Parts: sequence; structure tokens; C-alpha cells
Amino acid sequence: MKKIIIVTAISFLIANNIFSQGCIVVRNISGFGQYNLTSNAFTTSAWQLNVNNRYFKAYHDFKGKTNLKTPPPNQNIIKSFSTDIGITHLLNKGWSMALNVPVSANSRSSTLEHGGPNTPRHTTRAFGIGDITFTAYKWLISPSVNQKGNIQIGLGIKLPTGDYKYQDYFYRNDTTRVLSAVNPAIQLGDGGTGITTEVNTFYFFDSKRTIGLYGNFYYLINPRDMNGTQYTQGKPLDPFMLQIGAYENSVPDVFSFRAGVDINLNDWAFSAGLRDEGTPVRDLIGQNNGSRRAGYTLSAEPGVIYKFKRATIYTYVPIIISHSIKQNLIDKKISAHTGVYTVSPGGSGDYQAFIGAQFQL
Repeated sequence: MKKIIIVTAISFLIANNIFSQGCIVVRNISGFGQYNLTSNAFTTSAWQLNVNNRYFKAYHDFKGKTNLKTPPPNQNIIKSFSTDIGITHLLNKGWSMALNVPVSANSRSSTLEHGGPNTPRHTTRAFGIGDITFTAYKWLISPSVNQKGNIQIGLGIKLPTGDYKYQDYFYRNDTTRVLSAVNPAIQLGDGGTGITTEVNTFYFFDSKRTIGLYGNFYYLINPRDMNGTQYTQGKPLDPFMLQIGAYENSVPDVFSFRAGVDINLNDWAFSAGLRDEGTPVRDLIGQNNGSRRAGYTLSAEPGVIYKFKRATIYTYVPIIISHSIKQNLIDKKISAHTGVYTVSPGGSGDYQAFIGAQFQL
């Protein structure tokens, strides 16, 4: 019990003593498959329970790589807390099956979405189950406890179980409010049936498995074009913006790539690496119409893991290095219409925090 208290305290100290951050172009797509591949990956336990918590707060507005430095009274503040609950069944010959169910509590505090700049701030919220994922994994090399390296591939399906039409009230003034779809950044799902692809790998330099490398590569293919939800904030629609599809939400692909170094010291493990995640301007499959915030966030990602006999606790805190919002197809249509190069702003913060645990059942 004392060890659990110590590790939990370290996790929350790390998470609460850095300015908060989050790339709002990506929802919680990271289950436990991205973490701690080598500790219990080859256990004889047939079942594992994984609980992964993610928190971020986004309040910076970017155009391209430029921070617009929006004055605090008019900042758009997004807070998101997600819990991803995963059940993994380990099979023979390196196969495994995983079911991941995310639950999210999201909010967006803003003046611009309501009465306009320098008016009272109001908050819209979304809470519920997100998009459920079912994934099959296979280690390419027959797994063993002492092996120095391996590669795991994963292929899955993401179901549109999260509400992508979630509504809340937008305030026009102190006495008038309108019910409308909340900002896409806090919607619980994207409305598309997607294909998840993963590659997870590790390699140790020494036989004692003290120092090694890790890599995790995740890409979600979303063939659906748009999901039919219009983000209007309950305001009158501009005919040109309506014509080019600027109000309807896109169903974009998303990606997350991680790579770094692990150091294992008995029950403790420490890591340092890079994390790149975001949304591309164009999808691999399907059309690219509708509104999306394309771009990426590159972060330095320190991590700490503590291993018990049948459980593991971990914390990762990606700290932002670079954030960029790309010109999407709607921006290009606006640029062609007005003759002025246009990139819509997108949000970020300073860090995000992952705190979770794995249990052998």
C-alpha cells in the first residue's frame, strides 16, 4: 500500500506542477497499447484490465505556428478528461484481442462562441461514452520473457458509438440562449466507422534489459467524409460559408507517433521520448470536405512506471515543443474567394497528462 501511495503521489505532482496543454485536434485515441509493452506483455495471465486517464487544458490560439496571444478575457478554454477502459485477452502464438471503451468529460469556456469579445464568459459541456474500438494484435516474433526485441502490429475497427451531435446552450445575451451542437473539439465522437492501424516495437541493448528503445505508431483511417453535424453556435448562417460546407463537421483521420528510450531499474522504469499527434489535411481514403482543424503537436514525453507483481502504474506527461495549424480545404476555398491567405486558428496549451494502470486478472 505504501508503494501505491508513493507512485500515485508522484504521478499527480508531475501532472499538476506544469502548465496544462492539449492538442485539440486529437481525442483520446491512446489505449494502453502505447505504454509499458515489455513489463507484462508476455505474462501467462489470460486477461488484462487497462485503465488509461488523459487530461488536458487548451487555451492558446495558433495560426500556423504563430501563437496569437489572445488576451485572457477572450481565450477559448478547453478542458478534457478521458478514461479509457480496456480489456485485453491474450491468446496463443503472440495473438491478443482488446476492447477499449472511452468515457469523456469535456468543456469549452468562451466569450466568442456566445455574446462576442469582451462579453460574459459561458461554458458548453459534453459527457458520455466515446468511440469504442476493437483491435486484434500480433507479435511478429514468438514472444518470450527474456527476448531483447519484438514488433507488434494491430488492426482494429472504431465504431461511431460516441455522440457526435452533442448539444448545449449558447448565450446570445444575459436573457437569450440557443440550443446547438457544441464545438467539434469537445464532441464525444466523430460519427465515422474507422480502421485503426498500429505498430508497437521495442529493443534492448543488453541482456539484462536495462536500456532500450521503444516506438508506437497509430493511425486512424476514417473513410466517411462529413458527419452531418453543423457547428453554428446557434447564429445566423453566412450563405457563402454554407455553400462551401464550412459549418459541417469533417470526419478526419488522426495519428499519434511515439519513440524514445527506456531505462529499467528493478521495479521502476523511466523513459524519455518524443510524441507527435494530430490530424492531416487530407485523409488516406475518402473525401476531405467539411470543417476540420488540421495540424500537429510535437511534444517531449517523459514517463515513469512502477511494477508490482500483478499490476503496473504509469504516468506520461508530454510537454509541448511545437504546435502547428495547417491550412485546410475550407481555408483554401475562403482564400480563393477573398484573395487573402486564410488559416483558421486552432487551440493548444502547454502539456497533457496520462495516468493509468494495468492489472493482470
